Amino acid sequence: MLESSETEFAARYQAYAARGQLYPQCEGSPLLEFAAGGRVLYLFDRSGPYAGRPGPAQVVIHGVLDPAETRVLTPEEAQRASELLTVVSISGVEGVGQVLDVSRRVWVVQARLPLVLAAFEPLPPVPVGGWVAFRTQPPLHGFLL
Repeated sequence: MLESSETEFAARYQAYAARGQLYPQCEGSPLLEFAAGGRVLYLFDRSGPYAGRPGPAQVVIHGVLDPAETRVLTPEEAQRASELLTVVSISGVEGVGQVLDVSRRVWVVQARLPLVLAAFEPLPPVPVGGWVAFRTQPPLHGFLL
């Protein structure tokens, strides 16, 4: 289990919320359109329908890692690394970023914006400050603060 409740998860990771612009939500759509870090992301709305109002917003962005496409960079790769984030499909991302926080199954990664990235199995060991390459499985989840 990656989260016990929506409110607990949002509270736990609120310090890592991305700041950006929330756009009007299409009637009946479960996706939030959120622009942050120079990217437009479509996030599965975990805060409930109509909780977000268009305009400036803080959102905890949560993704489930694709284990086959996720790895810790070697020290040599990390020295040359820079933050990258590419939108993949309708609601996934891949990128490279620096680890801000680590727990058994969660990395918080700064890759143009903060992302809370989790796995259903233990993640490879990486220290805070280390660099990782990753890809998420869609959809990304958004927790409005």
